[in-house]
This record gives sequence, C-alpha cells and structure tokens, in this order.
Amino acid sequence: MSRWCACLTADDPAGQVAAMGGRPVRTRDGRHALGLLDGPGAASGPYRVGDVYAIGEVTLHNAPELRSRLGADGTGGAPADCSDGELLLRAYVRFGTAGLAAADGMFALAIAERDELVLVRDHMGARTLFHARAGTGDRAAWAASTSLRALQRWPALATGLHLPAVRSFLTFAYLPGRETLLRGIHEVRPGRCVRLKPDGSSVEETYWEPAEVTDERPAAEHARELRELLESATARRLPTAEPVGVLLSGGVDSSLVTALAAKLHDQAVRSYSISFGGDAPNELAYSGLVAAHCHTEHQVLTVPGEAVAARLPETVALLDSPVGDPLTVPNLMLAEAVAADGMSVVLNGEGGDPVFGGPKNLPMLIHELHRDEAGVDSRARAYVDSYRKCHGDLPVLLTPGVLAELADAPPVTELLAPYLSQGRMTSLLNQLLHTNLRTKGAHHILTKVERITASQGLEGRAPLFDRAVVDHAFRVPPRLKLAGTSEKWILKEAVRDLLPPTIVDRPKSGMRVPVQQWLDGPLRELGHDLLLGSSARARGLFREDTIRSWLRREGTLLPRQGGKLWLVLTLELWLRSFEVGA
Repeated sequence: MSRWCACLTADDPAGQVAAMGGRPVRTRDGRHALGLLDGPGAASGPYRVGDVYAIGEVTLHNAPELRSRLGADGTGGAPADCSDGELLLRAYVRFGTAGLAAADGMFALAIAERDELVLVRDHMGARTLFHARAGTGDRAAWAASTSLRALQRWPALATGLHLPAVRSFLTFAYLPGRETLLRGIHEVRPGRCVRLKPDGSSVEETYWEPAEVTDERPAAEHARELRELLESATARRLPTAEPVGVLLSGGVDSSLVTALAAKLHDQAVRSYSISFGGDAPNELAYSGLVAAHCHTEHQVLTVPGEAVAARLPETVALLDSPVGDPLTVPNLMLAEAVAADGMSVVLNGEGGDPVFGGPKNLPMLIHELHRDEAGVDSRARAYVDSYRKCHGDLPVLLTPGVLAELADAPPVTELLAPYLSQGRMTSLLNQLLHTNLRTKGAHHILTKVERITASQGLEGRAPLFDRAVVDHAFRVPPRLKLAGTSEKWILKEAVRDLLPPTIVDRPKSGMRVPVQQWLDGPLRELGHDLLLGSSARARGLFREDTIRSWLRREGTLLPRQGGKLWLVLTLELWLRSFEVGA
C-alpha cells in the first residue's frame, strides 16, 4: 500500500522527492522525478510508453473497453497483462485528453511528458491529488502528490494556515474547490488535466464535465436505460472470484446497490449496517428488510459514543482535508469490519442525492420562486444558507483579527457561481445537481470514502457515481428527477421491481446521528480540552466566549450548536494532526 509524489525542478528532483518522504522510482531528463510514499493507497509505477513516464493510483472499471479502443498490442495497443495505470497512460499518449475521458474509474496520475509534469484526476474525484509551486521564473519548482502531508513536508515550500479555507470549511463542512487549509497547496479538480510548466506557469484543461442534454423520450424509456446503466456500473465494480461487501443504510440508494450486487455477483454478498445503541434512532428495520429480501449475509455494527470519542482524532488524521461529518468514525469502524471479513472491495450507495435530485433541491426551487433579488449571487447565498452550518455565525465565532484578515478575501459564493449560472445547465434543478456533484460529491463524499476505506486496505466503489450513469442523469428531464415533491423519482422507477415498496417509496430521513448526546457525554471532556485549551487559544481562530456559550447549549430555542461544535472540533483536531499553527 502506498501513495505517490512527483517533482518538476532543475534542482535535484530526486532529492526533492526524498525530502517529501518518497522513494524515487524514476527520474527523467534531470528535471522530473517520480516517487512512492509509504501510507494507505493504491499507488504503483512507474509506467512507460515511449519516452513518457507516469506514476499513479489507478483503478479502471472499463479496462476491457479501453483496451479494445487502443487496439492490438504492436499497433499502438496495450499488452493483455498491463496494469490499469499503464493502460490509462497508453490511452493518454494515443488519444490525448480524449483517452482520459474514455476511461471510467478512480485515478490520480502524474505524467512526465517532455518538459512538463501533467496531473490527471478522475471524472468524479474518487481519488485526491494536490500540487504546489515554490519559486518563480527559472527558479520555479513544482511538487505534486496524492498526500497532502507529503507536500507539507516539502522543504522548498513555505506554507501555513490558509484562512479563507477555514471560512469555507465552517460554511460547508468540507472544502468545495481548489483550496486547501495549507497556504500555497491546491487540489486538482475532478475531470481536469493540469499541466505544470518549468517556468512556473500552469494550464488547466477540462477533459470531462457533465452536460445537459434535451431528451424528451417517455419516462419508461429513461427508466429502462437507467436500469441497464446501473446494472453495468455495479457489475463492473464487483471483484473477481471473491465476496463483496455493501454498506447498507436502508435508504433507496444503498438498497438498490445491495439488490443489484446480490443479483449480479457470483460470490457471497455481505451487507453492513450501523446502530448507535440504546435509544438512539436507527433504520435497522429497513436495512434488515433489504438484507432479508436480497439474501445477504448481514451484520449490524454498534457504534457507542465512547468509541467515537476514543477514535475521532485518528479518524480525522486520515483525511487530507477535514470533513465535518459525524459519520466518519462509524465509517472507519465499518471499513474495519469489512476488511476483517477478508474482502478487498466494498460498495456503497453514495451518489443518488447529488446526481438524481435528493434533499435540499426542493427548498431551493421554492426559494427561487419567491426571492426578490435576481442574479447568481442571490442564488449562491441561498445555497450557502441551506447548509445551516456556521456561515451565519462567523461574525461572532471568528476573532476580530481573523475577520479583519478575511475582509478582502473573495466571498465563498464565488466557489458556487460557476455551477449556478446559465452555462452548461439551463434548468435550475440541473444547476443545483451540477453544484452538488462538483462540490459535495467530489470534496466530501468521495474523498471521505476513499481515504477511510484505503486505510483498511479496501477499495470503496460507488456505482451511482459511474460516469455513464451521471451522463444519463443529465439527459433525464428535470420533471422526472424531482416529480412534484417525489425526490429521485426516475431512479426509484428504474429499480422498483428489485426492492420492497416500503423501501422504494419511503421518504428520505437520513442517518440520524446523536451528535449532541456525544458532545454532552463521552465527547464532553475532549471538546472542552481541545476547544478551550492552550493550543486553540494560541491559534487565535475562535472567540472563547462563543465556544463556551455553545458548549453550554445557549443561544436559541432549537439549538443547533451540536452540529456547529462538531465542525469546530473536527477542524481543531485536523489542525493539530497536521501541526498547523496560526
């Protein structure tokens, strides 16, 4: 298990890779160096095609189709036994970015090509990729890695806390674009190819982006095609000759993936659900119903608050960028259970909401009908407000010094405006889904799943984020995705015969996590020690009086301090793990 790093510099590139903790595995023309890092990941390489070299974390779900497109070996094709990484490189060398677009999978690739270092991230963002520049002009140097910690160790880079990213995290509970919490380090966005040049400049190319297509076929035809695509996406993600795990919450998305896996796989299918014990709300009746209906080997994992408190710091430390999701520790414990059962692949139902029209879209559409102020900025502000995180509290949460430093920073709505304007999408619902896909999908859902499953030697695979499924979703007329108040209508119709009506037609409730109980109980001491401790005070981000007030549950008739405190606590743990000061 490993991750990778790469450098483009005239100043000992192999030495720079070693300084980041990497083992140089290939140097080229005195300017490029590629290396492998210890740590959870799927990195391999180097791969070579002619005089082009690459290293990457690459899992392809359509390798046979890509190999067929390349043709037979000896005519520019690929050897039958070549790795997924070499196959992707061959597609790039042969077809350019069109070869990347034709791939389907999870990948982050660095290519040493001529005098450039080319970085490629998969269509949806299942694997993360970061880069940084030190120096300018003929003294410029580039470094890239799938590990943020490796770039933080790069001696040539003078980094530190990036305050605008702090504001973004407190607004969204994740970082929705190129920014990271470390100054000078940027994330490659999904579906992009970034060319880093020796003069310190860079060029970003988009090789894939979902596009709205008018397709007024009858609903039954859309449902039938979607069903075929879902079956294909699930089949391609099933492991060969071994059991597969499925994370089963009992909602329609995870249930349909469970049902398709049970239908299509020739090995055992094992499903996993979580309970928070005691009188905490759960959906075990629904997940149990699906497991019985699909004849899976079902396991319920109980996650007590004490386990969350004990394991939260190590879980947060696994993430290259923090995610303010209280399910992170339960997700890790589920991954451990799947790995303990000897499996290498675990499927999940992530993707249904951002791709097919889950919660939050209806309130946004209603807001659009009644808003007084026209324009994209107003729509973006409403989208930010819909998160109901800490954005409205920033004037009383952040210290005056931090607020002053942020006064001239671009507003967080700029991160959303490209997706919420009349561009690739004309329908407001499709604009919202595009926003969800490119922000929460890429920078929260997929990255969290990838890092947590990789830590246990697993691959977490999401059939609903399949490229062809997503393409089809933006061909489906909006009225078939959100039919009146029925969310994800076309997705439900496509799988109605697979599942009990109770599952298909139930309204989405989401996993109700007892955050406030944890903060009042097993997390109480940790929360007070961290948020009011000397390290947090020295960093000077938060006003102590506001933190104390939230810890005492003061403020409103229906307090939401639990969710807000969770964000602040997650951020503090992440900053400590990465040893980031003010």
